[in-house]
Amino acid sequence: MPYYIGADLGTSALKLLLVDEGGNTQKTVSKSYDVCYPHPGWSEQSPGDWWDALVSGISELTDGIDKSMVRGISTAGQMHGLVVLDENDAVIRPAILWNDGRTAEETEYLNTVIGKEALSARTANIAFAGFTAPKILWMEKHEKENFEKIKKIMLPKDYITYRLTGKHVTDYSDASGMLLLDVANKCWSQEMLDICHISSEQMPSLSESYDCIGTLTPEIASLLGLPETVKVAPGAGDNAGAAIGTGTVGEGKCNISLGTSGTIFISSERFSVDSNNALHSFCHSDGGYHLMGCMLSAASCNKWFCEDILNTADYAKEQADITKERLGNNHVYFLPYLMGERSPLNDTDARGMFIGMRPDTTRSDMVQAVLEGVAFAMRDNLEVAKSLGIDISTSMLCGGGAKSPLWQSIICNVLNVTITLPSCEEGPGYGAAMLAMVTDGAYESVQACVDALIKTRGELTPDSEIAARYEAKYQAFKKLYPALKEVYKQL
Repeated sequence: MPYYIGADLGTSALKLLLVDEGGNTQKTVSKSYDVCYPHPGWSEQSPGDWWDALVSGISELTDGIDKSMVRGISTAGQMHGLVVLDENDAVIRPAILWNDGRTAEETEYLNTVIGKEALSARTANIAFAGFTAPKILWMEKHEKENFEKIKKIMLPKDYITYRLTGKHVTDYSDASGMLLLDVANKCWSQEMLDICHISSEQMPSLSESYDCIGTLTPEIASLLGLPETVKVAPGAGDNAGAAIGTGTVGEGKCNISLGTSGTIFISSERFSVDSNNALHSFCHSDGGYHLMGCMLSAASCNKWFCEDILNTADYAKEQADITKERLGNNHVYFLPYLMGERSPLNDTDARGMFIGMRPDTTRSDMVQAVLEGVAFAMRDNLEVAKSLGIDISTSMLCGGGAKSPLWQSIICNVLNVTITLPSCEEGPGYGAAMLAMVTDGAYESVQACVDALIKTRGELTPDSEIAARYEAKYQAFKKLYPALKEVYKQL
């Protein structure tokens, strides 16, 4: 039985899946690593930690199996991070991550001096602080010596691919989030490269997510104990990988992800752009395109509040007394902008906030408010999609936060859409394994792989009374950020 390895290169951990040709997950391994916050709003990681996690993780993942039957490897990874290599392919500085907010000035420069209209015409998107291009400009301004050493610019998962194959390659879905790709024409935008004072030679080559870019180098095959014939796919950005892993491919499908960040992902066979650029317009890993709204903090809000504030990791216990009757009746609101916010606000100054506290406010009121605040912010993105004439009546739901039945119900009723749960909860990693299957020829296309392997384990439909209560609460929630926007700037 052939095996395929799917890697999910997340912000807090690398998750590895060993999947057979029939789509059955044989084993999973997770290896955690640290995030460094050298200054408020900054977020960095060592690419070497990712690689060490992969090497030790694959050793554990493949222990006890016939390693000669491993046929392919692919990675779905955290997007937008800036990885820079010198002439010896050594990492120059820690990677600047997707949720890093240091580039407010560079983002403002791109959106106002270069201009949003010009950016959208060249890349189908405007500048957001987390994107890669503003990071490059920041590095040129603040780390000139390091900037001049740059021989190759890569994204996080592409560093893993490089270490496996010796090749500098990225895929279209991940490249879309750099603000350097001409998304409509699937090529690097020379105008954007010029603006960032970099050359096409410094960029990785471009490929579809399911193409075979090569096999393991002899040295790496020996290190991992795998055949040199193992095929390596370029993989996808984590959200595009999760979309594959939940079957969100083709025209008009939707997936909501509650991971460290939160996303609403709408697949399409055609290229389109949100005229207000509140939603990102990216290439999809199935060869098509997608629109995506991305919140910087989603499940991470719940993790922060429970673990750092309440000093507990027993999420289920904290949610136990939040009954159906309490949904839509909470007097506390939470704004989930712990790291600033991307879609649809594009505001690095925004911060998390509880509003509506009273003497009778309880611990569980605040836990509930955190879950609801994330759902309300996700609703903001859904409203943008609706304004574009996109009808979303059903969506897949994945990510760590989606394991909570309470949060499932809150999302379902706040957004007032039918929620479908995939059988495999490891969306990005499972999607990566599926891409490896297509690369190896086990399936002729991503769609064929999805049709054969994606199964669901349940469905939730909105409760009309709860949805009505949440509708009223959402109308109040959406007034909070506009009222606080100028206050955030002063803070």
